[in-house]
Parts: sequence; C-alpha cells; structure tokens
Amino acid sequence: MKRSSIILLAVVAILIGALLVTLQDASVYATFTMAKKQQPETVTVVAVLDVEKPMDFQAESSLLTFTALDKEGVASTVIYNQPKPTDFERSEEITLTGHYKDDAFIATEILMKCPSKYTDGEGVVADGTYNQTQPAP
Repeated sequence: MKRSSIILLAVVAILIGALLVTLQDASVYATFTMAKKQQPETVTVVAVLDVEKPMDFQAESSLLTFTALDKEGVASTVIYNQPKPTDFERSEEITLTGHYKDDAFIATEILMKCPSKYTDGEGVVADGTYNQTQPAP
C-alpha cells in the first residue's frame, strides 16, 4: 500500500472512533428512577423544584439542598455544591446533570428555564398578542 493510503485510513479510523465516542456520550434525558439504576453514571434529568419542601442553602460552604420532581412525578433530594443560581425559586423547569450517590442526586450542573419576562400574569405578551400556553380572554 502507498504511504498516503495508510495515512488516509488512519485518519478515517480516528474520525470513526471520535464519532463513536461522541455518540456514546450523548445523553438522553433520564428520570430519577433511571438515574438510580445507572449510578454512578452521569445522567441528565429534567425536573421542577418542589416548592412545598424546604430548600437549604449554606452560604459558607456553597451547598444547596432541595427537592425536585421529575417528569414522572418522582421526588428526589438534590445536592448542588455550587452557589445557588439567581432566581432559582422562580424557575419553571430545571435541568440537572449529575449522578446518584446513596439516596440523593448529586448535581454537577443546573440549567434553569425561567419564566418569560415578556408576559404578564394574564398571558399577554409585550406586543399585545396572547401567550400560547394560556387561553385568550
């Protein structure tokens, strides 16, 4: 074989390997039940903050502990060892990346879907139209 053919095959093999690693690492959204079964593997869970349960933030250690409900309604204690995100209590939805350890979900990253600042309490958008999630009066 020519030297250029060998180099081309090596490059193609490396690209295929990189693609397989990327596809294997691509995570789908899990539930807390699935996350428990896959521990200690890192998963992503879409949940909402359980406002009826207490939330504890210790500023000196930057430890946030709260309860979240996943899409199936399963509650779990979540521990986040970072500063509490701004307007965390107002978030509509939270995306948690982390893993289970014992009986708590250890979050390494929290992404929030905050309520839209372009709608008022009646669902009216700034341009005078109505929000799709609420019926028009």
